[in-house]
Parts: sequence; structure tokens; C-alpha cells
Amino acid sequence: MKTFLVFGLLVCNAMMGTLALPKPQAKTPQKAEAASQESKTTIEGLVRDIACPIQNLEATATHLSMKCLVACARNGSPLVILTKDGELYLPISHKMPDTGQRQKLMPFLGKYVRASGTMYERKGAHAIMIDQIKELKDVHLTIEDQ
Repeated sequence: MKTFLVFGLLVCNAMMGTLALPKPQAKTPQKAEAASQESKTTIEGLVRDIACPIQNLEATATHLSMKCLVACARNGSPLVILTKDGELYLPISHKMPDTGQRQKLMPFLGKYVRASGTMYERKGAHAIMIDQIKELKDVHLTIEDQ
């Protein structure tokens, strides 16, 4: 019985010591890891839905199916700017929480544009806070299903 009592006290003492230990802190990312890369930039590309260029490599910034693009946009697909080198830029607002940029981009749907603003990059993803956007009418687009 005495052995059982001593064992019980040891277990209880060990548990109390464990409870009293400070809990390990979650690692906080270093500032460089926590922040995305930010820079002022100007990009050129096609305003379109996001789904087609991700799923279909034939859809480029200058070759598109207008019928598909409009159908996807009407059904709520997010709008992006697809550059000639295949980069996708997600438009974001200047506000936090973010607000939709659809109304700003819809007049440019299926058009090649130049957009200037603040670009953010994180692990291969690109976003742009558009300050200025205008259509570039001298870029030749191959449009199917007009």
C-alpha cells in the first residue's frame, strides 16, 4: 500500500509539473516570410474569366473564345488579367476587407488592357490593386465565336 501511495504521489507531482510548464509558443513567421512582395507595376493583358486559361492552355492573352469568356463571366467566374507570358493577375481592392472588382473590369471583358497599380506576389500568385486601366486597341486578338 505504501508503494502504491508513493507511486500515486510521484504521478500527481509529475502531472502538476507538466501543467505548470509554459505552453510552447507557436512559431511566429519572420517578417520577410509573413509579408508578400509588393511593388508598383504596369501590366498588359487580356481581361477574362479565370477558369479557361487555367484549364485550357490554348487560351492565351491574344487567342480566345468570346462566347466561352462571356458565358463564364456571366456565371460568376472571377475575372483576371492574363498576360502574354501566361501570368494571371487577380485584381484586388485598395480596401481591407477586400471588395469585388467585377464592376471595374466588366467594361474591359475580352479586351487587351494596360493596368497600373500595386502588385503583390506570394508563392507564385499575383494580385494587383488597379489605380489605372485602359484598353490597348492596337493589340491584335484572335477571337473565336464572335
